[in-house]
Amino acid sequence: MFTSFCGFTFRVLHFTFQRMCTVTYIPKGKDNFILTSNRDEQAARSPRNLSIVEGDVQLVFPRDGGAGGTWIAMSDSDKVVCVLNGAFERHERRPNYRMSRGIMALEFFEFDRAEDFFERFDFRNIEPFTMVTYDQGNLYELRWDEQVAHIKELNVSGQHIWSSATLYEAAIRKRREQWFADWLEGREDFDLPAILDFHHHAGEGDPWNDVIMNRGYVQTVSVTSIVKTPDSAAMLYHDLLREELKQAKIELNKNLIGIVE
Repeated sequence: MFTSFCGFTFRVLHFTFQRMCTVTYIPKGKDNFILTSNRDEQAARSPRNLSIVEGDVQLVFPRDGGAGGTWIAMSDSDKVVCVLNGAFERHERRPNYRMSRGIMALEFFEFDRAEDFFERFDFRNIEPFTMVTYDQGNLYELRWDEQVAHIKELNVSGQHIWSSATLYEAAIRKRREQWFADWLEGREDFDLPAILDFHHHAGEGDPWNDVIMNRGYVQTVSVTSIVKTPDSAAMLYHDLLREELKQAKIELNKNLIGIVE
């Protein structure tokens, strides 16, 4: 089966075991923010490079090594998407789903507005997920529990954290929210190094549940940040397995500025 988005066609695989884990959103002023995602996954599925797709909309994203989609992407149309596994609680997986959540994340960019995607996309037979979207000044959270799409508009000027419901029970997710609140308290420096310090070191010395985690069969394989300004968006992809950093920057509604190998 094949699907098309942004003028390109990709094969859809019934391979949906992505775990995407910890995400934070930090505002930096009007139309400025930093969105950071720690990806917890099997090492074999972790890409080495960023992908660029040029069509009706230009996309930059790390491509999943299994299903071919992504867990985080940005476009020159002033849109960002990030996906985590699970909605509210851990669910029982079925053998096959209609579409990978990572492919669905890329199809988000086919729609003119986030609201159009929420209203018109067919979520049936897609595994539960949480999707964070930024669309031209608006921030949304969509949780799909296989029955209902729960849509919430978020405060674009607020700080937010999400953890995958498939990896972390409710009590652990609450504990992680407290780590984030403790990190925020009294803080004035919300630059990228400070945020990355949280994403690399937050926790209690427990490799099972810390923000950088390792359970053997699954571990934190990468940390990806999108640094958004009114005129551009930059993606910094830190491959933890190979200790490599890849970067790309786009001008909004214009052209790719550059990519660093």
